[in-house]
Amino acid sequence: MGLFGGQVKTTAQTEYQGAVEEREEFEEMPQLPEPHTNTVIAKDLTVRGTLQGEGVVQIEGVVEGEVCLKGYVIVTPTGVIKGPIEADVIRIAGIVEGNVVAHDHLRLEKTGAVDGDVSTVSFVIEDGGRLNGRTTMVKGKTPTPQPVRVSQPEVIEQAGED
Repeated sequence: MGLFGGQVKTTAQTEYQGAVEEREEFEEMPQLPEPHTNTVIAKDLTVRGTLQGEGVVQIEGVVEGEVCLKGYVIVTPTGVIKGPIEADVIRIAGIVEGNVVAHDHLRLEKTGAVDGDVSTVSFVIEDGGRLNGRTTMVKGKTPTPQPVRVSQPEVIEQAGED
């Protein structure tokens, strides 16, 4: 049996200065599991500004600013976000002071609190979770909010009466 339960293909011997070393060759390399989080904002850390990008962000500390991700945002029981959040999947066990937009799913856990409006496709609030704001349930994936374009009004001259 090989390393991590893999199948041993062959055993080769190599001789170095009188010592014999055995090597195991594998049919394929064992793969490590995918990491659950890409970025962690640690418990005693405060970040000010905008978090933007793709991946998974776990917030254990404080974020003062906007969080806009294509991926997952996890707010742990010690985590605090003071600003809006937008992501595909959001799990809140801490405190969020701002509006929340979840394109796929939002879970407000029993230790979590949101003080702001929520827009999502799927919303689960565990017993004890607190929401102070409005909820908008949308069909399908929520579109990314686009800036409102204001066009200039068209001026039509009127002919005066003589």
